[in-house]
Amino acid sequence: MIDYSKFLNDKICGIKPSGIRKFFDIANETDHVISLSIGEPDFTTPWHVRQEGIESLRKGHTWYSPNRGFSELCNQISNYYARRFGIEYNPDTETLVTVGGSEAIDLCIRTLIQDGDEVLIPQPSFVCYEPMTKMAGGKPIIICSKSENDFRLTAEEIEKNVTPKTKLLILPFPNNPTGAVMRRQHLEEIAKVVEKHNLLVLSDEIYAELTYGKERHVSFASIKGMRERTIVVNGFSKAYAMTGWRLGYALGPEEIISQMIKLHQYSIMSAPTTAQYAAIEALKHGDSDIEHMREEYDMRRRLIVDEFCRMGLTCFEPEGAFYVFPSIKISGMSSEEFCEQLIYSQHVAIVPGTAFGECGEGFARVSYSYSLKHIKEALERIERFVNKNP
Repeated sequence: MIDYSKFLNDKICGIKPSGIRKFFDIANETDHVISLSIGEPDFTTPWHVRQEGIESLRKGHTWYSPNRGFSELCNQISNYYARRFGIEYNPDTETLVTVGGSEAIDLCIRTLIQDGDEVLIPQPSFVCYEPMTKMAGGKPIIICSKSENDFRLTAEEIEKNVTPKTKLLILPFPNNPTGAVMRRQHLEEIAKVVEKHNLLVLSDEIYAELTYGKERHVSFASIKGMRERTIVVNGFSKAYAMTGWRLGYALGPEEIISQMIKLHQYSIMSAPTTAQYAAIEALKHGDSDIEHMREEYDMRRRLIVDEFCRMGLTCFEPEGAFYVFPSIKISGMSSEEFCEQLIYSQHVAIVPGTAFGECGEGFARVSYSYSLKHIKEALERIERFVNKNP
């Protein structure tokens, strides 16, 4: 019998599977489960966007695109960041279309990080940053964001964790799983630390369009002196309800983007052609779609926060994305225990905060990217569970 352990890459074997998938799998194997576990819009991709993808197929546009992406899409992405966030990017040299935002994150980390380089990663945060850093040979340095700071990252926390080996800071805001956002004054304070220590920044802005209240998202690249230090990652899955189209992009200095393109060439080649045609239409005529979906999410957000606070699961009010991150500490259970007992006893799936790093202990992520009917029924079941487990 072959001993495959002699052949497998130790770095890959040392990576834990995603904690999100565990509860997704349990939900799929259990009858009558209401899931608030997956970060996927319940909206269908707007018809005019789907229609453009269908039309591209009807016309026989089924060939490879250029490695960087279609020039028209790169132009539209550049125009979008200029009009929505006030930053100019050259579509020919500073833009790269990728297979989802996750590929853009991976390309950025692998392009910048060498063995022993340190990467500052705020947690709780999306599950991919830490394992991708490890697979690139880097050393993740975890900074625990705190509920008393509304889960924002502070300049002081960065300063405490910087060493001569620090190369990259990851800024995952608006944040998954907490819904935290960074306002301009917070970013300006962080920019001073970044410049002082000569760092680069990966700004994951996939939820940029899903911010609530009067203040809109501020891209870190728009802060004075930060454009040349920042690689912006974004995509179409959240803002335009295009998760299955698998399309994202990276924006940044030509010297970095050109190296990311080489990795993209050899590992992926190019992003899906049909999806690119659809994305062009989304950027041209999709602003009203974004507004409609954001208004719906905002209504659900206010409902779910009020209900959690009423039943004793204290919850700060998230200002971005489509997640709430309630404290489950009153139950006396760990995050994992709480979520396991909830799914088995009440058939409601949510995700333990520890799926997003050990800093998430005592919390759970609940997505409100579901219908009001779906959410209300889940809240009733959660309240029954909490009342039985005071």
